[in-house]
Amino acid sequence: MSTQPRWLRSRLRVLLSSAIVLFVTLWLLAALKSGPVQISDESELRRKFPYTYKHIHSFKKAWYIPPNWILANQSTPRNIVEAVQLASKSVVSHPERHIPFSNIPLLMHQKWDTTQLTGINEMVISYIETWLKDAVSPPPGSSEMAYFIWDNEGVLTLMEEYEHDLVRDFVEVFSPVEKVDIFRIAVCKWFGGIYGDVDTKALQHPSQWVHSTDISEWTDGMSGKKYGLDEATLALLHQTSGQSPPVNAIWGIECDTDPNTDAHWRMAYTYPVQLTNWAFASAANHPILQYFLDRLHEKAAEARDRVLENPGTSLSQLHYDPVTRTGPVAVTEATKWRLEEHDGLRWNALTGLKDGGKTKLVGDVLILPITGFSPTQKKYSRMGEKSWDDPDARLAHKAMGSWHHTNLIVEYGKFCRTFFGLCKDWQKMW
Repeated sequence: MSTQPRWLRSRLRVLLSSAIVLFVTLWLLAALKSGPVQISDESELRRKFPYTYKHIHSFKKAWYIPPNWILANQSTPRNIVEAVQLASKSVVSHPERHIPFSNIPLLMHQKWDTTQLTGINEMVISYIETWLKDAVSPPPGSSEMAYFIWDNEGVLTLMEEYEHDLVRDFVEVFSPVEKVDIFRIAVCKWFGGIYGDVDTKALQHPSQWVHSTDISEWTDGMSGKKYGLDEATLALLHQTSGQSPPVNAIWGIECDTDPNTDAHWRMAYTYPVQLTNWAFASAANHPILQYFLDRLHEKAAEARDRVLENPGTSLSQLHYDPVTRTGPVAVTEATKWRLEEHDGLRWNALTGLKDGGKTKLVGDVLILPITGFSPTQKKYSRMGEKSWDDPDARLAHKAMGSWHHTNLIVEYGKFCRTFFGLCKDWQKMW
């Protein structure tokens, strides 16, 4: 029997009921907002977004490779896989075609269902335009960059040619958003480069993302262990040509909270320090990417076992949280595994809450502070993220959320966690 006074139980019921009514009202108002503005025809596309029109839409292909990267005797690529093969070969022995202090080539990858860009969200095209402009006409002091926008056909071709052992599970088990999560890892595993969702915008050209201060030595205040490059090693790196660049992967933090509190799960994150996957960069064949892909076989087997245990259920009827299975949680776990096992990192040492948001090199992995890929335009900061114009801000994510559908139960779960500290285990995506 409850020990709470009757008047308190009554007040709690009223409060909860009022909260539910308020939430449903706000949700319905949001659902009634007008839809996105779309580009209606080719003339409008050409007028508003000249780089996209010239190099993607009217080209009837899906890439841009700087002309001086292509030798006179090289044949024209027939598809995007052949194009990225050509570009990846052309960056070898050209350090200026890599992110500084890294082996990461300046190959920019994005994903959209189609490369015919009329009739889609104008904001999406505006972000594609900024990336393509950075590739074709980089700002002063920045390097040229190749650009690839992968459609569904190109993604499937990539998987069939390079991840043939995974193709059946890729097609049958994983949802459309999970396929994009898998693709971004696979393309960077095989060719290296930068990945950014189509609702991201570069605040700094990728050739300006890493400076010597970003790879300098830092100390875990709790364990006393040092990471990064000391002054002598940095000086040698600057003075001696032929030194191997120290960075082979770049990740950004999306959640940075005190691990001694429940703040992370109240905001729907799994880890107090959690990485994002809407943007990252990697050299080819990085072990973190391989670990991620290897885990997919286990996850697909689990889904097939669930179907066997529930006769009459198909794989398409199973509901999984993509954030956990293939998204930010999955890349966090893969990176966490590598840095803990290989480099002896205490994972929560990556927090920027106590050092003002310092970029941290661990082994060959550079972890940007939350401002790196998650800066804010708001007047307040939830987790120490700084503004778009801060020197640490490399990229902005507009979080258009075009890949998922609003679900009232899931949305109430967010409300319940945030305001009541309940509903911890409710599914966060549907």
